[in-house]
Amino acid sequence: MPHIRATVTDPDLPADVRRTLAEGLTGLAVSALGKSAARTIVHLDLVPADRYYVGGKPLTGGRDAHLEVSITAGTNSAGEKEAFIAEATAFLTDLLGPLARGGVALHELHPESYGYQGVTQFDHYRENHYRDNHDRHN
Repeated sequence: MPHIRATVTDPDLPADVRRTLAEGLTGLAVSALGKSAARTIVHLDLVPADRYYVGGKPLTGGRDAHLEVSITAGTNSAGEKEAFIAEATAFLTDLLGPLARGGVALHELHPESYGYQGVTQFDHYRENHYRDNHDRHN
């Protein structure tokens, strides 16, 4: 159940680019991290460059993007995370053009401290494991 927050320094990003960004990031969560598309959330935070600081100074003369991705701890290997970071960076650059810094941060949250619709990831995995084992034996 990744939650992907994409901060982009362009408050006027066209709707088709926003849609492509959300679809592409969802696709990467599925292909690189093995996540469910139906459980992936993409939150676009489009900000003016003068509200985005690099080196203590407002960004000028370009665009930047930064991803913060919350995932359940222990559900991905180092290689999967490395692939996601590399592929996400390439995707952002291809879609948005050259970026000033372009960053990706994966935040791994303990399954007992992370969930949605009132259900922790721990309980979600336990319920699915029980259901899968029950279905195999019936």
